[in-house]
Amino acid sequence: MSTIKAYAVMEAGGKLEPFEYEPGPLADHDVEIDVDYCGICHSDLSMINNEWGATQYPFVPGHEVAGRINSVGKHVSHLKVGDRVGLGWHSGYCNTCNTCLEGDHNLCASAQGTLFGRHGGFADRVRAQATSVVALPDALSSEKAGPLFCGGVTVYNPMKQFDLKPTAKVAVIGIGGLGHMALKFLNAWGCEVTAFTSTEAKRAEALELGAHHTLNSRDDEALKGAANSFDLILSTVNVNLNWESYVQTLKAKGRLHFLGAVLEPIQLSVFSLMGAQRSVSSSPVGSPSTIAQMLEFAARHKIEPEVEVFDFKDVNAAIDRLENGSPRFRVVLKN
Repeated sequence: MSTIKAYAVMEAGGKLEPFEYEPGPLADHDVEIDVDYCGICHSDLSMINNEWGATQYPFVPGHEVAGRINSVGKHVSHLKVGDRVGLGWHSGYCNTCNTCLEGDHNLCASAQGTLFGRHGGFADRVRAQATSVVALPDALSSEKAGPLFCGGVTVYNPMKQFDLKPTAKVAVIGIGGLGHMALKFLNAWGCEVTAFTSTEAKRAEALELGAHHTLNSRDDEALKGAANSFDLILSTVNVNLNWESYVQTLKAKGRLHFLGAVLEPIQLSVFSLMGAQRSVSSSPVGSPSTIAQMLEFAARHKIEPEVEVFDFKDVNAAIDRLENGSPRFRVVLKN
């Protein structure tokens, strides 16, 4: 098998540079994918900079892959050479624990992260266990499919897990890489959608993306006026906010759900939860079956992320755009 050509960082905070490695024989339950596109996520930046203390160098980022199967292991039967597929946050599961057997592969304690202990999708090819690879519907473009395998399923998963009703009133905090997809999915789901925004420009943008209403998150009076309004709030930000003020906007039995990884402790009063039986929760990306369902829903409703495309050779400029710019809304690399 020929060498895989990739882009890797050699130390925390370093620049990506050409890197090659020998993948070895293809495992019986694995597939190899020719990478056509790979999205860049903030998690890639966190791993590049070793913010979570788990990065092993040389490190090849990339967990939002869209491409084509070029070879399959001898025990793979549901995918074939030439299939258009995607690969997300996980590259394998134990497939034998109760969690996997119940269909919640994304919660498997032994799940293998695409960015952990292996090389990711900033490459001409990438390998993964076939269970973690999902076929793309014909109606979805490969150029825009990659971010759906991370950000897209992250916002879709709680809609499925909590049996969200189309009559629900839902608000979204943070209209960025995750949040803009949340607005699109929730609107197509049938919900009444509100975006928490901080500027007039973001307000107009949120309405274009699918929000029916906006609330100025910097206006204390506006937040007070929205008391007892929402069945669900999805937070997609990774910074600490005055969560108590958002909890007060939930209806009785409403839920504040975290999708962004806030590193600081969450400060909340139990009484604001207890009195109205409100909940606080969080979830990761979805299982392969949830990803497949999400892709079908996206194809049916013509939902796709807004992307800016860079050639792979310009990977450092693409990283800089995400880290220091304001992309609208996802950055994608093209092979």
